Amino acid sequence: MFKLCLLLVVLLTLVVSVFCIAEYSRDDFPPGFIFGAGTSAYQVEGAANEDGRSPSVWDTYAHEGNAHGATGDVAVDQYHKYKEDVRLMAETGLDAYRFSISWSRIIPLGRGPVNPKGLQYYNNLINELISHGIQPHVSLYNYDHPQALEDEYGGWISRKMVKDFTAYADVCFREFGDRISFWATVNEPNVLAQGGYDQGITPPKRCSPPFGLNCSRGNSSYEPYLAAHHMLLAHASSVRLYRKNHQGKQGGVIGLTLYTFWLLPATNLTKDAVAVERALDFNIGWFVKPLITGDYPKVMKEIVGSRLPALTVDESNLVKGSFDFIGVIHYACVYAKDNTNSWQWKYRDFMADMGVEFVFSQGNEIPAELPVTPWALRYTLEYFKQTYGNPPIYIHENGQKTIRNSTLEDTSRMKYLHAYIGALADTIRNGSNVKGYFMWSLLDLFELLDGYESAYGLFYVDLDDPELRRQPKLSAHWYSNLLKGNIVSIDGIMELQKDLLSLPRSHFVQ
Repeated sequence: MFKLCLLLVVLLTLVVSVFCIAEYSRDDFPPGFIFGAGTSAYQVEGAANEDGRSPSVWDTYAHEGNAHGATGDVAVDQYHKYKEDVRLMAETGLDAYRFSISWSRIIPLGRGPVNPKGLQYYNNLINELISHGIQPHVSLYNYDHPQALEDEYGGWISRKMVKDFTAYADVCFREFGDRISFWATVNEPNVLAQGGYDQGITPPKRCSPPFGLNCSRGNSSYEPYLAAHHMLLAHASSVRLYRKNHQGKQGGVIGLTLYTFWLLPATNLTKDAVAVERALDFNIGWFVKPLITGDYPKVMKEIVGSRLPALTVDESNLVKGSFDFIGVIHYACVYAKDNTNSWQWKYRDFMADMGVEFVFSQGNEIPAELPVTPWALRYTLEYFKQTYGNPPIYIHENGQKTIRNSTLEDTSRMKYLHAYIGALADTIRNGSNVKGYFMWSLLDLFELLDGYESAYGLFYVDLDDPELRRQPKLSAHWYSNLLKGNIVSIDGIMELQKDLLSLPRSHFVQ
């Protein structure tokens, strides 16, 4: 408790400087700092049934109607339009592009024969990026293991997944590692464990009553911890293999990407301040503490008990230190309210174990557009610095969710990016070890829960156009201004809007 209070005091002394920086340029960032944008395989590629790709659990989830009836069968067809998209990246001025590889496209059955056409696609994409001076940053896994492994042994609830994931990672390291210097293993495993194995709202939609929604299989009381345990071991096993067989020759770095939000107490009650500390341990410490110390957070072991798998001595040694960087996904701040009454329930899941109720600023429901709280990003990074020794960090996702429509005048997204990137510059000046920033997302694409109902993209994609034409939003021009060395300012946002609305919409699209 004292540790958290001390951290909050430190953060509050900085708050005046982080609400928003009036103006800055990329010269305010260290030399070599990377700016990019990101997507993931199922969200952009399409070609779901082409060239030997097999269904993943995300295909199954989407075809069961869980994303407003939408699927990624076509998505925005980057599989066929990757050259056009890379050209847009280059014209925007991106240093790097973060994308994920589809396990189902590389090894359709999850293990065994490798699909040469899958290898060819990613080789083509990687080569196209490099030919345009854009660094490829690769995530190996994003909610999409092959359905064949889910059918055979339950995917992440089986320890067999550790071996199969490591073998898949080895194929990627071997085939692409001569050109890939930045690898992330599992994307937001903390959310996947909760959403996919407790609440049943993400693939593979495992859960049990009374906690999950419309689930026919699973156990919300222990499967989130079991799945997370296997993800952690799969990550560490892949890192060990990479370091032993590939890193020395290829010279890359490898890490793990976590979803984070900053938490503030919902009231000034001590129990809500304690709830914040507990929630940070359950959401961030769940993975970062084993990476640093080789063991799960003490509070989790005490509360969850035997439902939390224990790390053996060998596993602890495997996991400890198994990262070169931490990927951070961050969008907003939420408020934490003590809910330890849940500890009295006969049956408990992850949320009940945590004993915290999350409250959003506009009520308990997640608002359509999250509030702009750039100071929350700085608080999050300060927490990593103070609690976990200031590890190297890449911001792997940050962006604004809006309702998807055809307007290209996304002034609110420009203001969001201006505020968060400015806060990031200030945080780095204060000593945070952040190496790069990837805004989410390059394109309006298929979203995990929302299908095509919401959007984060710099580029609008017209889904009614057979050619799926890409059109730059104002935010694309704003980001391009920053990346090309111009000074961006709050006053300049409105001036940019006025200037760019007079440009032909073909400015980026030929």
